Amino acid sequence: MTEKYDVIIIGAGPGGYVSAIRAAQLGKTVAIIEKNNAGGTCLNVGCIPSKTLLEHGKKVHDIQSADEWGIHTSNLTIDAAQLTSRKVQVVQTLTSGVTHLLKKNKVSYYKGEAKINSDLTVTVNDETLSSQDVVLATGSRPFVPPIPGLENVDYETTNTFFDMEALPKSLVVIGGGVIATELASSMADLGVKVTIVEVADDILLTEIDEVRALLREHLESQGIEIITSADIEKVEKKSLHLKGQDTISFDCLLVATGRQPNIEIVNDLELSRDGKYLQVDVHYQTSKAHLYAIGDLTSGYQLAHAASAHGIHVAEHLAGMQPKTIKQEDITRCIYTRLEAASVGLSAEQAEALGYEVKVTTSGFQGNAKAIIKGEGQGFVQLVIDEKYKEILGAFIVGPHATDLIGELLGVKASEGTIAELSEIIQPHPALLEAIGEGADAYYNQAIHM
Repeated sequence: MTEKYDVIIIGAGPGGYVSAIRAAQLGKTVAIIEKNNAGGTCLNVGCIPSKTLLEHGKKVHDIQSADEWGIHTSNLTIDAAQLTSRKVQVVQTLTSGVTHLLKKNKVSYYKGEAKINSDLTVTVNDETLSSQDVVLATGSRPFVPPIPGLENVDYETTNTFFDMEALPKSLVVIGGGVIATELASSMADLGVKVTIVEVADDILLTEIDEVRALLREHLESQGIEIITSADIEKVEKKSLHLKGQDTISFDCLLVATGRQPNIEIVNDLELSRDGKYLQVDVHYQTSKAHLYAIGDLTSGYQLAHAASAHGIHVAEHLAGMQPKTIKQEDITRCIYTRLEAASVGLSAEQAEALGYEVKVTTSGFQGNAKAIIKGEGQGFVQLVIDEKYKEILGAFIVGPHATDLIGELLGVKASEGTIAELSEIIQPHPALLEAIGEGADAYYNQAIHM
C-alpha cells in the first residue's frame, strides 16, 4: 500500500523540518524522512554543539577576567567529560523540541534512509510514499582533502569533534574558515594550545578586509598561532609537516576544510548541476519538475538560517503563494569566535561595482560605555550607505554580541529604512547599540563620541 501526501521532505535539519512545519501550517499533508537524528547537522554536530563549546570557553575567559578585576578565584579546573555531557543535554533538548513541533503540526515522521525512484515516489523502511512534490533537504558533510598520510592518522572532523571526553594539550586545525576559527577560539579559551594551518593567503576569506584583520588579531591575542599560505607535505601520527617550515606536533588534529553536499540520493536522476551543487531556479526547483532542493544542496551560503528561509519559501510556493525571492545580500553571516562578527549586504567595493555611489561610516566600541563596563571594547560597526536614496546597502559588525546587534540593522534594512531613520532612533544608554547609533550619526557628521 502506498501512503499519499501532498509533500514529502527528505531530511529533518533546519531546512527540512522548517519547510515541513510551514507546509503543514498552509494545509498540506506532509511526510518527513530522516535517517539520523531530527535537527540535522546544525543541532547535532554543527551550530549548536560548536556554540555550546564556545560558551564553555567564554565562561572560562569570564572567570579569568573577573579575577583580574578583583573577584578572586583559585584552582580553576575543567571537566571535559562534564562539558560534553552538558552539550548532549543542550542538543537533546533542542532535537526533542523539533520532534514535538513536527508532531504538533501533524507531520508524519519516518526514521530511516530514503530512496527516490524515477517517478518521484519515495521508499523508506520497505514502505512506499507518494506525493505531488518532493523536497530534498539532505544537507552536507565535512569535506576532507587528499592530504598525504591522513588516511593513516586518527583525526577529527566537525562530525566527531564534540564527543571528546578529555581536552587535548595541543590542537592543530587544518582550515581557516568560519568553523575552523570558531573551534580554535573556543579551545584556546579552554587552555588548549592551538595552531591554525590554512593553505590560502589568509583566514576568513569570505569577509571584508577590516573584519578579517581584526578577527585574526583577536585570535592571535588568544595565543593561537596562525600559519597561512601553508604547503602541507604530509601528516604523521602526531605531527604535521609543512614544506620549508618547522614540523608542528599535536595531540589532536581537526580537519575543518569546508563541507560537501549530500546529493548521492539523486545520482540516478541525472539532475542539472551547478558545480558540486544541484542547479535550482528562484523557487528551488531542480531540473526535474516537482523536485526541489534547499539548504546546503544549493550554491550560496551554507548556513542554517539560509536553509530555513529556503524551506519556508518552497512551502509557500507550493501553497500557491508568491514568496519574495531570497537574495544572498539579505542573508546574515555570523562568526561566533569570542570576539563575534556579523555582516549583511554589500561591501563598499561590491556596491560600487554594481554602480552605487556609496559613503562608508565606521564607529567603534572603544568609547562605548557598556563595552568598557564589560571589558570588551574591541571592535567596530561599519555601514555602507547609498548616497542617492540613503538606504543601508551593507552592515559589518565586529565586537561583543555582534550576532545579536546586527538585528537592529536587519530590521531597518528589510523595511527599506534609511540612514536618516536609523540616526533618529534614541538608543538606550548604556548599551552596545549606541555604537550603531554613532555610526548612523557619523553619516551626518553628528557623532558625539567619535
